[in-house]
Order: sequence, then structure tokens, then C-alpha cells
Amino acid sequence: MLKSFNLLKQLGSVGKSQDATDLLTEDLVMVEQRVEPAKKAAQVIHKKLLGCLQSQLGLDTERRMKKLPLMLLSVSMAESLKDFDPDSSIRKVLEMCCFMESHLAATLSDFELKLEKEVLEPLNKLSEEDLPEILKNKKQFAKLTMDWHNARNKWVTHSVCLYLTALYAPDSTQFIYSYIITNFIFTFCVAVHSLQDQYSADLYHFATKEDDYANYFIRLLELQAEHHKNSHDFLERNISELKDNHSQTDSQENNYKGKVYGESLLTHLYNSGREIAVPIHECVHMLLHTGMREEGLFRLAAAASVVKRLKSSLDGGVVNHSEFTDPHAVAGALKSYLRELPEPLMTFELYNDWFQACLYMISLPSNFCSSNLPSENYNNLRYLVQFLSCLSEQQAVNRMSPSNIAIVLGPNLLWPRMEGEAALLDMASASSVQVVAVVEPLIQHSSSLFPEGRSSGSLFSDELICMKCVEVSY
Repeated sequence: MLKSFNLLKQLGSVGKSQDATDLLTEDLVMVEQRVEPAKKAAQVIHKKLLGCLQSQLGLDTERRMKKLPLMLLSVSMAESLKDFDPDSSIRKVLEMCCFMESHLAATLSDFELKLEKEVLEPLNKLSEEDLPEILKNKKQFAKLTMDWHNARNKWVTHSVCLYLTALYAPDSTQFIYSYIITNFIFTFCVAVHSLQDQYSADLYHFATKEDDYANYFIRLLELQAEHHKNSHDFLERNISELKDNHSQTDSQENNYKGKVYGESLLTHLYNSGREIAVPIHECVHMLLHTGMREEGLFRLAAAASVVKRLKSSLDGGVVNHSEFTDPHAVAGALKSYLRELPEPLMTFELYNDWFQACLYMISLPSNFCSSNLPSENYNNLRYLVQFLSCLSEQQAVNRMSPSNIAIVLGPNLLWPRMEGEAALLDMASASSVQVVAVVEPLIQHSSSLFPEGRSSGSLFSDELICMKCVEVSY
């Protein structure tokens, strides 16, 4: 009752200025003045940020990447390759540019997805939901205060009439008149007091969250800095290597062309007398020692000159492991070998069968791979997939889950029978979603799909022992 009386005194003074702000404390008045500018800033910046995006809102990273101008540029570069012979320097540069533009598109897609989730969506909620609700309560509060002012002026005159009438009326009538006036004033005070409390609570909440709202703009700058730094580092590293390679003669490359890289798996195994291809065996061996906990293995690019030197060594059959300490270069050489095989490791013939089988991969008979793949392909695929399975076990550190590994390696293990340029175009346009759906469960269920006991059953045992030692050393 005392609180309502105090509010009534405040309302009496408000009647002179007709301003609901007079009912707020001084600190809340300052907060109130920031609400409308905050809403305007959030709306304007949200709209301008939307105009900066190069992709469509609401899409996942892969579908977003397909629509980026950078990805379309990468596809155009891949299409242009068909007009050049394999030894053309323009073709070689375009191949590298195609890869780099595709990588930049993936980086931009990831950046815009983070921007949408961490900046755009919070700004939209702030400008379209949170702040409008506060301004709505402000408007209602101001209207109710104005209604009180108007009613007060009317009742001042009317109350005099009631008072004069009550003087000559019976006691019961005097009581009724008094009750009506008192009840009206009390009801109005309660309504104003309730809305004042709600509006004050809204302003206090805004004041406590103001720093969080400001952090949206800081986060925008952080994401931009991270994106531009990653893109700059990638470009700087690869452009210098591309220029060096372009300025050098191709004599060294011609010396080893057709020996291991670019040679069919069966021919290489026959000529070398091995069951596991040299690049697969050597690269896996090095990665077991240096790359199991390396973040982004097979995803991050290495210096092109180092990869080229390692490929040359693998072609020559002599590899100094201590010379190649960058696990990303080793992973790059392994990916390159798989990609340059005339026929994918998982074969052209089984291309469609794999897609049918992936629907039932968990319950797939363990002899599916061994029954359908040639023994040479089976041995090498099993060797590689067992390693990838072990790599995924370190995903908490290296960020390479079975899904992530399948995304970066899947298109190098299985592709349709088509011309080289068309295959490159298919990979560049990121249309290998089905391949990822095949390779991921292979890694997840490697123990059941690739059981021991085949002719090369012991080939991986030494490496597994090595891996256990590596894990213990961590």
C-alpha cells in the first residue's frame, strides 16, 4: 500500500511533465537511451553483413561451397585442362590453381558458416526479438502514464462534484463515492506499478547483457582475422612453391614418370616383387611415427617442393625417412599416389557396387571386399584402411574423424571411369558425396570388413606393433 502511495505521488508529479521517464531511476534512464541505438545498429550491420556474404544462408559447408564464385572458378580451371597436353606448363599451373581455388572456397565456406552462427543469427535475434520487446514495453509504459495524466485531470473536476454531492447525501452514499474514487486510484496505481517493474527489469537485463552484445562485433573481427590469416598463409606457402616449380625444368620429373607414380598397381607390384605399393607402405610407416597426432592430416597442404622431392625418392625406391619430417608432405605424397593411379584402388568395375553396399555396410559380410576386389587391390586397401582407422582413433587430437578422412581421401580411392579431365572436374565440383558415404564406414568397421588371414595377413602386424609403441610414447 505504501509503495502504491509513493507511486501515486510520483504520478502526481508526472502529470506536470507527462513523461514516463520521470518514474525511472537515473541509471535506468541512461540505459533506456541506449536501447533504440542498439536496435538500429544491430539491424543495419546485420543487413550490411548479409550483403557481404558470397553464399546462401542456411546451407551446410559443402552445399555452400558449391555456390561460391571461387568454386566456380576452380571448376572452370578444371574444364580448361582438356585443351592442353599433359606436358604443358600451363596445364600444370592450372592444376595447382584449381586445387588452390577449391581450397580457398572451402576456407571461405567455413568462415561464412561460422559468421552466420556466431554473429548474424545473434544480431538478428537482438534486433528483431530482444530489443523490440523492450521498446514495446516502453511504449506501453508511456501510454499508461499518459492515460493516468488524462484521467487525473478529468477526475480532479469530477471529484469536486462528487465531494459536494456527498456532503448532502446519506452516509451510505458518501461511502460509495469514496470507495469508487479510492478503488479507481488504487487499481490504476497497481497497473502502472506492474508495468514499471517489467520495464525496469527489461532495462536491467539489457544493461547486464550489453557487454555480450558488444562482443558480437568483436567476434566478427576475430573471424575475419582468422579467415584472412589462414587464406594468406595458404597462398603464401603455395604460391612461392608454385613459382619455384614453374621456373624449374621438368627433367627431374620426366626421369621418374611412369615408374611408380602414374603406373598401374599390378605392374608396380609385379616389377617390385612387393605386396604393398612402395608409396603406401613407406608413407604409412613414416606417418605412424610422425603424423598420428598431427591436426588436419591429409587436409592441410604441405610445401609443393617437399612433396615433389619425396615423390621422386619414392619413385627411385630409396627414401631417407629422416629427411622428410613434415607429416603433411608425407600425406600429400600418399594422396598424390592414389590420385595418379590409372585405375582407383577400389576399381572402376565395382564403382556402382560400392554405392549399393554402403547402405548395408554395418551388416555387410566380412568377405565382401575380399570376394570382389582383386587380391592386389584388397591387400593395399586393407593396409591403408587399417592405418586410417588407427588415425581416426586419435581424432580428439588430430581432428580427423572417419568422416573427415573420408571427405579428403575418398575421391582419391574411388571415381567413375571417365577421361582424366572429367574426373578432375568431378572432384573439383565437390560432387563425391556418395564416395564419402562409402569410405567412412570402411574406416569405422575396418576390423570386420578387412579381417586378418589373407595371404598378406601379417603385413600390417609389424606396423601395428610400431603404432602401439608410438601410442605409448604419447
